Amino acid sequence: MIKKHPKALIYLFLSEMWERFGFYLMLGIFFLYMTDTERGGLAMGKKEASDIFGTYIALVYLTPFIGGLLADRVLGYRLSITIGGILMGIGYCGLALPGQTAFYVSLLTICIGNGFFKPNIKYKLLKDSGYSIFYMGINIGAFICNFFGSYLRNTFSWGAAFSAAGIGMFIGVIIFWIGQKHYKHADVRKPTKKEDMPVSQILGLTLLPALIAGYIGWIIPGNIFGSDSTDAFIFGALPVAGYYVSLMVRSNAEDKRPISALLAVFAVAIVFWAIFKQNGTALTTWAESYTDREVPTALVKPAKALGMVQEPVFMKDSVPYADAQFRIARDANGKPVKTFDYPLYFRNSPPDTLPAESERVTLVSTELLQSVNPFWVVLLTPLLVFFWAFLKKRNKEPSTAWKIFYGLFITALSTLVMVGATYACHNGLEKSTIWWLIGSYGVITVGELCLSPMALSLVSKLSPPRLTGLMMGGWFLSTSIGNKMSGVLASLWDGYENKANFFLVNFILALITSAVILMMIKWLNRIMKEHGV
Repeated sequence: MIKKHPKALIYLFLSEMWERFGFYLMLGIFFLYMTDTERGGLAMGKKEASDIFGTYIALVYLTPFIGGLLADRVLGYRLSITIGGILMGIGYCGLALPGQTAFYVSLLTICIGNGFFKPNIKYKLLKDSGYSIFYMGINIGAFICNFFGSYLRNTFSWGAAFSAAGIGMFIGVIIFWIGQKHYKHADVRKPTKKEDMPVSQILGLTLLPALIAGYIGWIIPGNIFGSDSTDAFIFGALPVAGYYVSLMVRSNAEDKRPISALLAVFAVAIVFWAIFKQNGTALTTWAESYTDREVPTALVKPAKALGMVQEPVFMKDSVPYADAQFRIARDANGKPVKTFDYPLYFRNSPPDTLPAESERVTLVSTELLQSVNPFWVVLLTPLLVFFWAFLKKRNKEPSTAWKIFYGLFITALSTLVMVGATYACHNGLEKSTIWWLIGSYGVITVGELCLSPMALSLVSKLSPPRLTGLMMGGWFLSTSIGNKMSGVLASLWDGYENKANFFLVNFILALITSAVILMMIKWLNRIMKEHGV
């Protein structure tokens, strides 16, 4: 199948695979590093670490707005990708340095680098299947990275794992330059039209107001959206979002309809990302604290040799792994009557299953469960590509708009799997089997494959040529807002006594958004048909 696509695909595939290797290696251990109290982590509280996590994954997708613009008008795609990749590699390696100053400077460097890299690592592939193959490369890197991260941080240190992320990023840049002869012809800065704003004016109308609005959100008394950082982000994102709306309003008749269609897709995608990105927060909490991660005896030795395990010592007075207290005994009215100050993993274990004092227990490293989603992507992508090709031969392949709808609806169904998991483990009074989490990831992965690569393909096909990078930045802006909303939703976790209700709220949000996109399908299909999509 790859032979049917441009030769550039394999180089972009490998470049993005290594970039995602570094990105997801860092992300897989990021929260664990911030909350670690025993092996040189930052010893942050769970609430503070969650806020930083949500803000980081939001900002890392907000900066592509500027990176896409500069690539379109000033730098070109190849130079932008190179600058971005080098900055990201430096940032990952910087996380290996001690101290909070190095920590925050490194995060800022990664965010800026991603802004230059992410919206520009693209190529005009032949069809949706090209983006699906490209998307599979992303997830191969995301799958293998957590095994490296687990081994390096368990065997050596957090710094070794973060340095590996940086090395992976540098490898991606090298591969990109080796294959540049296959896509340098596409690296042409697009001429501006008379109605286009100059770069300085765009930045003056978006970046400066965003910084001012963000500062206001930070200092405003109280918390409108739950925290100062969330208020600052939401306030700061509004001017950028407003620019995209003004872009549609000011565009000529030829460009207005495709831009409006893309903005509609961006808007509904926010809800998808708000649910999907909870894999780093709510679902990580479920994996770490509610899921049975004990390694079978026969597998303990090989798992240890591969650095895939954690071995907490059970002591009643040990330092907890996180702040939350888990209630494991209740009276007839369901009220908690006893709590245990055990390490986090044991706090919702029935007392008769607890180890003996000072006994070491072998558990699967939490970050390895972050590889479940990319594993499903790698497994299911060829099957889905084959399925779409099978339908196309029979003139029954759904349009891109229909695929996006299916993606949102299937995402809603994935949250129902976790509702089932909550009831199966009696709302956390006993450990949940790992198969619930694997099943939920499997369902949402089908939704992801229907929506995310299709939406990326749509941006490439519908964007006016001179605005392709900028509109790709718009896609990442919607991703950024969704990422931040995922943090806001996940922050409500402790407020739900019945965790099934938490997942039901996600289900309702996704279902409502599915209905919205369903109502727009005829309109979207007409616009795509007009532009030969």
